[in-house]
Amino acid sequence: MKRFFTAVLTVLTVLSCAAPTSSTSLESRAAAIAAHMHNPSSKYVVVAVHRGDWRNWPENSIPAIESVIAMEADIVEIDIHRTKDSVLVLCHDSNVLRTTNFSRVFSEQPGKSAKVSDLTLEEIKMLSLKRAHGVAIDSLRMPTLREALLCTKDRICVNIDKGYDYYDEVLALTEELGVTDQVLIKGKKSIETVAAREAAYTHNMMYMPVVDIQRPAGIKLFQSYLDQNVVPMAYEVCWQSNEDGAFEDACRKIKAQGSKIWVNTIWGSLCGGEGNDDDAAFQAKDPGEVYQQYIDKGVSLIQTDRPELLIAWLKATGHHTL
Repeated sequence: MKRFFTAVLTVLTVLSCAAPTSSTSLESRAAAIAAHMHNPSSKYVVVAVHRGDWRNWPENSIPAIESVIAMEADIVEIDIHRTKDSVLVLCHDSNVLRTTNFSRVFSEQPGKSAKVSDLTLEEIKMLSLKRAHGVAIDSLRMPTLREALLCTKDRICVNIDKGYDYYDEVLALTEELGVTDQVLIKGKKSIETVAAREAAYTHNMMYMPVVDIQRPAGIKLFQSYLDQNVVPMAYEVCWQSNEDGAFEDACRKIKAQGSKIWVNTIWGSLCGGEGNDDDAAFQAKDPGEVYQQYIDKGVSLIQTDRPELLIAWLKATGHHTL
């Protein structure tokens, strides 16, 4: 199997499974995690945590990140948007209404836009972040991407959701901070689109294609990787139903190709339906009733909303020791 795209553009050094080559010390925890992610034969199960520990802290906040680091998670997933004055900040939604006390702070400006893109960083920092149950914490403010990457450097890898939309800016920042090899970007772009973007740089962040194997666009993207014999570091596989065996078939093809498999157990709609997700594992007598099926199929990267539960089970079964 070719691990590089040799047919067109040397492009696919960008998508290869080659080990990271930056000056990041292999002694750092983040570098050790990244090494497992790049190693198709590693049995270590990498745990990615969705928006940090949002059950106990505001999502996408520094304490939410610190909490999952303390849990010994491997990747923290964060979301970004750009402010009016061109600063990347951590926010899932395009506006700040759900996650901050915007309405109270700007109550005397009824026409004020709550879109991140319409607010300056100074205005963003005036807002208190809310916990999942809607209570604002006066001491917590929305972090910038720079602040988040400084917090995570060498301690945990980072998946920047929506990061591809700001690729040039994000890469410039990761290079400045020396964390490029610790950052993962995912997307649904074509092989050629990703390769052309990354060919402009000598050093890139990790990239993972997202393939929804029961939807036409996802099937087409997945097949393009197989047809062109391009082997990414891993595939994020999404599917809605287990009835047609599509997930099992995709796992066989991915393993035969020599790549790795990422599964999202955060919602049943991403992993085969109800009964296959974190909530089902939480309600089960043994979390393995849910999680073992993924290990059996060769999954080695799992994104979760129940990090403590998943990590404890993985440790107890020998799948989470660096």
